[in-house]
Amino acid sequence: YCFHDDQTLATKATWVFEFVCRKNLSLIYPYLDHIFKHLPEVKADGALRSMGLMCELITIAYYKEKDQALKEQFTSTHKDIMIEQCFDWLITQQKVACQVRAMTSLFYLGTEREWIHDELRQLLDRGIPTGSPGYQARAKTVLKQINVFETKLKHKD
Repeated sequence: YCFHDDQTLATKATWVFEFVCRKNLSLIYPYLDHIFKHLPEVKADGALRSMGLMCELITIAYYKEKDQALKEQFTSTHKDIMIEQCFDWLITQQKVACQVRAMTSLFYLGTEREWIHDELRQLLDRGIPTGSPGYQARAKTVLKQINVFETKLKHKD
């Protein structure tokens, strides 16, 4: 019901979905194809906030926690959709809760796909002067993470 045409129903369903993601993310793994197929259709602020959280939790589980079950389920196609949506959420001036989740998600995705960090850095540098305090704080944190990641990468070579 998260992707239902009735926005009231969809928003309430995404609240439940968010709770499930927070408590046991692995419960959604079998449904990733369906979720990512419909992710671009989500438009309501509350639902976007929940989907942004899901993206953040998935990228943390995949890249930071190295969740083996997720490694088998989270495909290149899912990543492509997530990348597009997260950049869209940053560019289209969504609520800050959705944007900060997108920043973190893109940071982790950028550890695999090099071009993402360059694009993300440009967006954040442009957004910091006019962003809310929450946006500014997360953007600065993500920019530091990118710099640390790139420094480690240079010393590896």
